[in-house]
Amino acid sequence: MTDSLLRLVAVDLGAESGRAVVGTFDGGRLALQDVHRFANVPVTMAGTLHWDFLRLFGDVTAGLRRAAAGGPVASVGVDTWGVDFGLLDDRGRLLGNPVHHRDARTAGMQDLAFATVPREEIYRATGIQFMPINTLFQLLSMARAGDPQLRQADRLLMMGDLFAHFLCGSSVAEYTNASTSQCMDPFTRDWARPLLERLGIPTGFLPEIVQPGTVLGPLRPDVAADTGLADARVVAPGSHDTASAVVGAPLAGPTTAFLSSGTWSLIGLEVAAPVVSDVTLAANLTNEGGVAGTIRLLRNVMGLWLVQESRRALWPAGDAPSYEELAALAEAAPAFTAFIDPDDERFLRPGDPGDMPARARAFCAETGQPIPRDAGTLIRVVLESLALRYAVAVDELARASGHPIEAIHVVGGGSNHRLLCRLTAGATGLPVRAGPVEATAIGNLAVQAIAAGELASVAEAREVVARSFPVTEYDPEGDWAEARARFAALVARPAPEPASASTAA
Repeated sequence: MTDSLLRLVAVDLGAESGRAVVGTFDGGRLALQDVHRFANVPVTMAGTLHWDFLRLFGDVTAGLRRAAAGGPVASVGVDTWGVDFGLLDDRGRLLGNPVHHRDARTAGMQDLAFATVPREEIYRATGIQFMPINTLFQLLSMARAGDPQLRQADRLLMMGDLFAHFLCGSSVAEYTNASTSQCMDPFTRDWARPLLERLGIPTGFLPEIVQPGTVLGPLRPDVAADTGLADARVVAPGSHDTASAVVGAPLAGPTTAFLSSGTWSLIGLEVAAPVVSDVTLAANLTNEGGVAGTIRLLRNVMGLWLVQESRRALWPAGDAPSYEELAALAEAAPAFTAFIDPDDERFLRPGDPGDMPARARAFCAETGQPIPRDAGTLIRVVLESLALRYAVAVDELARASGHPIEAIHVVGGGSNHRLLCRLTAGATGLPVRAGPVEATAIGNLAVQAIAAGELASVAEAREVVARSFPVTEYDPEGDWAEARARFAALVARPAPEPASASTAA
């Protein structure tokens, strides 16, 4: 253990916002200081939804400058969301702003892929949950469109790796984020090149895959001069934000499921090896890479994006209540009015058809349920539906893993959402432990501390987390049996045809 304070910086970029967090480790406890928070606002240009990478990189360097004002920093690590990527030319220059996974270019790509390679073969080659947003289908859409960037590209970098490239010049793929792409073999932990080639996707631009904790190098001279961090090195954390969040979750043991709750929800178990079977295929479970050789067997579920988009649509003038006030409206609303399937594809993309409340109300109408008219009831319908979807995922994970799940540990922004935590405990019938809210940044910092030799393992890191940050506990309340039965029937029925924009409105 260190005898002096170790200062590290976690750059944690989520789908709605980003932050630069300084972690100070004294050998026994970890303290956090937010030095810069900023919005992450995608931009539509010429009909395509992009991430505003240049502005985001400017905010990252602004965060590093603010970190440097407090003293020397030993290392920097960047974690981001999964599946999205940037393409570089042979001089390391960005060929274009990365496209957002909610862009419509992947519509219909899964069916096109399955016409060439059967669904079962793709799953057994990758172990990854089928979602239209996956890198595999983004690349397939580019290949089918003859996108010239694919011919020009010398290197493909997932988002965390892309930021690292412009910070230190590295051009490698960190394992946990590469695993989200549905382009990697979970057993060999290398790219699934035969699958990609069968789909007509080029593979020459795929980089070497490295493990979390790899030291990527010092900051580029221009970045070091700009930020004042001449001695800092860049370390690859679990660069997929959920991989870092799981490290930062003080899990009680193998029968505790993690729930990383934010714009997306990711609920799963930490296991020793990939679980690729008929059971996991039927449940559409995913095997994503974890830190220290683990696998995150999990289910992606739509998350608080549904609330964020509903709030934006209900108060377009910008006079919206806070999320805390919105939760209070939902808590006062009647229980079990109606449910939606959060994973229905109509809820995936922004704006079309109709706004999020219109789409939720159309779903209720199409499934013969009461239509939630007021904001409080609508938000409660969304939150209860999320909790019930988590309950389904818990049952699926228990079947796939072969052992019961005895508790759920919630981290991320959703751990502060007391109503959602209570509903999750009720719907699953399991105790819920919530916190820390900044688990992603904490896990990022923990991997950097391991790389620095200040912590020996993930287990030791979790002991530090448990000493350093409080956890709130929720016990199951209420009788959810009828609600679970209604929800199970709802999600088992064939998907209704999406309403037109005029009907939804």
